[in-house]
Amino acid sequence: MYRTILAIAAINGLIAVVLGAYGAHGLKPELSAKLWSAYSTANQYHFYHSLALLALAAFAAVKAWPKLMWIAWGWQLGILLFSGSIYALALGAPSWVGPITPLGGLTLMMAWGLLIQQAFSNKDVKN
Repeated sequence: MYRTILAIAAINGLIAVVLGAYGAHGLKPELSAKLWSAYSTANQYHFYHSLALLALAAFAAVKAWPKLMWIAWGWQLGILLFSGSIYALALGAPSWVGPITPLGGLTLMMAWGLLIQQAFSNKDVKN
């Protein structure tokens, strides 16, 4: 399980770095201040959750909590919906993409909530 989460974290980290560099060097001069701010926010949340996935992978190597994969896939979906929709909007996607962003934020929050729930659960399974 930890290898899958580690791979998800690594892929997200790589994509976040690529999109951050592309944004800073290729897009920033082309975007309005408002769009650049949105793009930067998307990239920050992408990085934060890539690091959270990395920590989750390290934790999964030690503990076999039943819901760790649900948490990992929740963060992954949240990154895709939240950061992905903001990246897309900054790059000129149609306005109907905008309502996807809060769904991504909600997905991220739900995965964090699941982690909280799992932390206080009595279903702690040891490796």
